[in-house]
Amino acid sequence: MKITLATIALLPIIVTVQMQMQMQTLTDAESTFLDQLATAAAVLEQRCTGYEANGVGGVQQGAKLLGSADAAMAMIEAYDAAIKAHDAKDYDRSKFRPEVSEAAGKTTNRVLAALRRTPKVACADYGDISVEHGMLRRY
Repeated sequence: MKITLATIALLPIIVTVQMQMQMQTLTDAESTFLDQLATAAAVLEQRCTGYEANGVGGVQQGAKLLGSADAAMAMIEAYDAAIKAHDAKDYDRSKFRPEVSEAAGKTTNRVLAALRRTPKVACADYGDISVEHGMLRRY
């Protein structure tokens, strides 16, 4: 097989176009739900006292925002795949969405920074917001 200089020159452009075609943008509802998921996860990651995951409430909130429980579960699975990919663990590549990974990373970094800066205040603020959205519950 003979590879020409033109083919080599076009390869980066082709790859970039393919990546852009694969990367979609999040809808407002998806963005909102993902922000709520990542915020609740950060509260749990920092072990804020008095909060635990509310799986049913999270799916209900997602269904309310996205229109169905299936859509909520798809977003939760995409978020799970993004976390696993970030942590270099095995994940289902068919569920991975680069835009979910990017948006979740930004939210997580922002919330974790606040949780580390002022743990008590931020735990209460972000924890209570997550409870209001149904993502977490108090124990």
